[in-house]
Amino acid sequence: MKIAEIFYSLQGEGVRQGAPCLFVRLSGCNLSCRWCDTKEALGGGIAMSEDYILEQCWRQNPRYVCITGGEPLIQTEALLPLLASLAKRGTVIDIETNGTIDFAPVQQYASVCMDVKCPSSGEKSDLSLLAKIRAKDSVKFVVADVEDCRYAHGVMDKHPIAGPVFFSPVFGADTAPIVRYILTNSLPVRFQVQLHKVLGVK
Repeated sequence: MKIAEIFYSLQGEGVRQGAPCLFVRLSGCNLSCRWCDTKEALGGGIAMSEDYILEQCWRQNPRYVCITGGEPLIQTEALLPLLASLAKRGTVIDIETNGTIDFAPVQQYASVCMDVKCPSSGEKSDLSLLAKIRAKDSVKFVVADVEDCRYAHGVMDKHPIAGPVFFSPVFGADTAPIVRYILTNSLPVRFQVQLHKVLGVK
């Protein structure tokens, strides 16, 4: 597998926000989002074997591992044995994906957080994948403005989502209009800032 980095920190987003987490960041992505904050993971990376990655994981002996990117599902075939080994040990696993690649193969091992791309990102997700979201999975809309909120609102109206939904403002965006939109429309979402950026940790 091509790996950008492996590091231990607090989960900054999603259902397990604030939990100590070992992040395995895979290299490579099939999108080029305007708001990407991990451009160092878009290409290159270091080739690591499954055994080596597991060795790094066991050093931390984490209860919780997040597989992220880039877009980790570009490497699904190589990723599956790693997920199986982590799951066998009882590790809680989340996978963050941009919603362009079928994540069904990894759902037997992990919860999925699908990041649905909004207009301001300059990219699009495959909305048909929302039908595969389970109660233990989640969906995140990174929103920059009210236009993004309207788009996300429309997606939610057309595509019932079984798991929790998050509105996460682009870091540095004016959050007041986003909050007002959520409240005015009584959206069944959770507003969530990126905790790791607020705290200044990785």
